[in-house]
Amino acid sequence: MPRYSSASRFDHATPARTGVLLVQLGTPEAPEPGPVRRYLRQFLSDARVVEIPRLVWWPILNGIILTTRPRKSAAKYASIWTDQGSPLAVNTARQALLLRGHLGERGVDVEVAWAMRYGGPSIPSVLRELRERNVTRLLVLPLYPQYAGSTSATAFDAVWAELSGWRNLPELRTVRAFHDHPGYLDALAARIREVWTHDGPPDRLVMSFHGVPRRTLELGDPYHCECLATGRLLAQRLGLPPERALVTFQSRFGKAEWLQPYTDRTLEELGRQGVGRVDVVCPGFVADCLETLEEIAMEGRDSFLAAGGRDYRYIPCLNDSAGLAAALADLVQEHTAGWPVRRLVPDEERARAEELARRRERAIARGAKT
Repeated sequence: MPRYSSASRFDHATPARTGVLLVQLGTPEAPEPGPVRRYLRQFLSDARVVEIPRLVWWPILNGIILTTRPRKSAAKYASIWTDQGSPLAVNTARQALLLRGHLGERGVDVEVAWAMRYGGPSIPSVLRELRERNVTRLLVLPLYPQYAGSTSATAFDAVWAELSGWRNLPELRTVRAFHDHPGYLDALAARIREVWTHDGPPDRLVMSFHGVPRRTLELGDPYHCECLATGRLLAQRLGLPPERALVTFQSRFGKAEWLQPYTDRTLEELGRQGVGRVDVVCPGFVADCLETLEEIAMEGRDSFLAAGGRDYRYIPCLNDSAGLAAALADLVQEHTAGWPVRRLVPDEERARAEELARRRERAIARGAKT
């Protein structure tokens, strides 16, 4: 078997394509202990996610976590699962479809695909599909507005790992982050204002981001700074003073200190203070998932109300909104500048097809098969 792989078929008359790969975190195949265990094993085995020496971590992961957590997590997934499947997978597929449509309306002709870092469709399988479509220019766009080693970087790792086994590599570009991108911030602000048109703004807006261990900040990860920047810029767009717009961090795991303030403790404290109404939005997530629908929309509500709060509202993620699709289209156009992505008019298409046909004839004359 050759060490390096190639496309199954090559034709000199096939035009080169530009591809856009959207990457999300991942989701189990089903809300059941078995699929959840497989998902957690892949996720928590990533050294970018858990930065603990493997000799220490493996017994904890395999002896404790994977024997106790899958059943509990499966029940949580079941509480947010839909008839179409995982909300994260459903929304990501819709985002890719809408992005393709927005780019098409702008005259941009690219292949748009999506993959999951953990679970399916996997990054390697989708990259190979793009190769079969003769994608020779590739933009990788992780759907994480704020960069973190445990999200964006590991998505890039998976892309590099797959491409390291290819013989013919594509031109490659990446979108590192878009935490301060005007289109993304405008879409978030519009989503929130839409909710506020009925009842007005709340006493407090809690902007909850996924947490990471504080140690990663001390080691140079920019995630904390980018979350704070998103929170500040979003509050400015909404006209909220700092005391009414709070940045918090959720989903901590284990005993180590994570980024603070913690979302759950903040909600409890706001309830004890008698704050009348709290709205919670999750600007670090572009699609609703377990961490937003179960942890924030359900558990967060219970914590706030139990502590004495009166009115709690979760504001959904951007999901399949036109605002997000437009923002992603802006990012794609900015990062593919200089690449031939403009849709050709019929006369240009015919001219290209004729030139490619002549190229194939020349190649066959020199011994090529197609």
